[in-house]
Parts: sequence; structure tokens; C-alpha cells
Amino acid sequence: MALFRSAPRYADGDHIVVAGARVRLHVSGRASRISLRIDATRREVVATAPNPRRLPEAAAFANQRTAWIAAQMASLPEPMILAPGMVIEVLGRPWRLERAAGRARWRPAIADQPGVLMVSGEGEAFSRAVVRALKAEARRMFTDRTAFYAKAVDRPEPVVSIMDAKARWGSCKQPRRAGFGATAEVGRVRYSWRLVLAPFAVADYVVAHECAHLVEANHSPSFWAVVHGLVGDHRPYRAWLRDHGARLHAFGR
Repeated sequence: MALFRSAPRYADGDHIVVAGARVRLHVSGRASRISLRIDATRREVVATAPNPRRLPEAAAFANQRTAWIAAQMASLPEPMILAPGMVIEVLGRPWRLERAAGRARWRPAIADQPGVLMVSGEGEAFSRAVVRALKAEARRMFTDRTAFYAKAVDRPEPVVSIMDAKARWGSCKQPRRAGFGATAEVGRVRYSWRLVLAPFAVADYVVAHECAHLVEANHSPSFWAVVHGLVGDHRPYRAWLRDHGARLHAFGR
């Protein structure tokens, strides 16, 4: 029997389980100490260390904070399965989900009743059909608003695509400039389809934010000046995403 047991070796990105929760070990050169935070979108804890050598300390610290981890994870929104009869908000307006044969159809609201989104399928198939309809609506809205804001910043309209990223709501790749006989590329912008579940003004802010990156590829004061010129004060929209983002990521799980 060995008298001494070597300390566990960890690498950036490794996972351990504490209080029934996944804890991701992370190295950040910007960190000055060991810390814990909740990644609500991934439904996991992040234990951060300033360098790889201190990852065992980060793991040990997580194991010392079991009560805090359990309480934080319990406060996260429960995964929400999309089912007939449920009412969801799409760009700030209520829509009731109903089962119906054929392709997805949106029936507008009448009087004070919510609109109706009709899709086919049962169980998980129904939920997947709802998500497909939401992605199609997201693509339509984001394509339209991207064209609007690209024109506002005097840039060619970028290619729009939809994603389901856990760490960001949108991303922008500036167009590649032509050179040495090459044809210039247009910009490319990606949005999380889940933004269609946010109020219109919040989703629209993300579009403006990404289109501002067609002008400034960073988050400098010049970039935020472009954003302000498009949507005014951005702080309420960012606060809404910070406070409600986990709920959006709980849909369709």
C-alpha cells in the first residue's frame, strides 16, 4: 500500500462533480485569485485559477463550498419542455402552443387573446417542431433588422446565420478586404435563436451591437459610441439579458 498519494492533476477545462453539480476548472491569466461563479447557460459551476498549477486549489475550494454551490444551482430555472397549451413570449408578445397537422402556422392574436403557434408532433417531436418555428422566426427578424442597421452604419449587408451558443448572444466577423486580385467578402453575423424569446427591443439591441462591430471590431469607446447612436443607452438591454438569460436557455430542454 502506498504511504503517500499524489495530488490530482487537472487541466484547463476538466470537470469534477461537487454537490451533484458539474464544476468546470478554468484557467484565466486575468485572475488574481481562486474564484467560483455560476454559468447559468451551461448549468454548471466555473472554478477559476490564475494558472494551471493552482487548479488543484480551485478544485479544493469548490469542494469547500458545497452549500453555496447547492443553493446556487437550486435557484436556476428548471428546464422547460415545450408542450401544447403552454404560452410563451416571442419578441414580447404571447403565443399559445397548439398541436395541428401540417406545417407550422402562426395565427395572430384576436382581441385580448394570445396568438397561436400551431405545429405537428407529440412529445419531443412537438418540442422540436416549436424550436424549428422559433428559429425560422428568428432568422426572419434578424435578417430584416440586420439589413436595417447595416444600412444605418453604411456597411454592406452581412450574411446572417442562427446558432445556439451558450456563451454569447451574437458574433460578428468583419468583411475581408479585397487584395491581390481576391474578391472582398461581406461580413458575417450570427445570432442565438433564443433571442426571439426576449422582448423585441432587447433582441434588436443585440442586432445593433453586432452591426456596430462592422464598423469597430472591438469594444472601445468608439464602438460604444456607434451602439449609442443606433439604440441609445444599451445598459437596460444588457441588464435584461444578464437577469433573464438563464430562463431563455432553459427553453426546449
